[in-house]
Amino acid sequence: MGLTARIRTRDGWAVSHAVVTVTDMTGVQVLRTEADTEGAVRDTTPLAPGAYTVIVTAVGYAPTASSAIVTASGRAEIGSVTLARQGGTELPPPGPWTVDPAHSSVGAAAQHLGISSVHGRFTDFAARIEIAPDETAKSRVEAVIRASSIDTGNAMRDEHLKSPDFLDVLAYPEITYQSTGLTPAGSDRWTVHGELTLHGVVRPVDLDLAYLGTGADPWGGTRAAFRATAELHREDFAMNYNQILQAGIAAIGTTLKVELDIQALQGETLPQA
Repeated sequence: MGLTARIRTRDGWAVSHAVVTVTDMTGVQVLRTEADTEGAVRDTTPLAPGAYTVIVTAVGYAPTASSAIVTASGRAEIGSVTLARQGGTELPPPGPWTVDPAHSSVGAAAQHLGISSVHGRFTDFAARIEIAPDETAKSRVEAVIRASSIDTGNAMRDEHLKSPDFLDVLAYPEITYQSTGLTPAGSDRWTVHGELTLHGVVRPVDLDLAYLGTGADPWGGTRAAFRATAELHREDFAMNYNQILQAGIAAIGTTLKVELDIQALQGETLPQA
């Protein structure tokens, strides 16, 4: 008997302090409970069969409301409820934002042997975001990645990736991205248009961007969070090395899936360590 639910953020994290309120169709509250540390709600209070409204709230998040049907067993299984950060349907306040590498990640994955993926990340990068005050489309993103900072968790593989077969880090030490425009793709999603310079080749690359919200940090600053993805093809950047195995399977996939988890601090610079 009772109510079960899972409360999550848009990027999949549990919201441990969420409050769930259930009202009947006349607006009378019949249940109030809280999520546990895993964002799970498991309340055993019996509910009479019928239709109810379930309201989920949490500090820093926009509230949600949905309908629920309680069956003859007295149970209501809500499933997964996603909360958006306050302000998540917009962009951060106008002005400069500096990406914090200590709380951000730049990763990529490639298929290996046709059956699994190899994941890597760049550990040395810097980026700046400028939110335009009047016309959002004029907002800008600039990023520089040190190519030699590639890390896949295997030293031999990393050295091969740094070689002329792939990144050729001695000839092309930096990977850069510079945006050329921004268009909305949903209530809290955007498409960043830009040019990626990789392995000495410049190509247009779009980023699928989700704005996750803005909040204060413990040191008096304001931070904004984003998640972005893109798909690249190695041959577009003159990285054609591969090995063909039996049955014609390529050892390394030609498609790269890029995943960016970004936290930016409002202002021109990061605080000194």
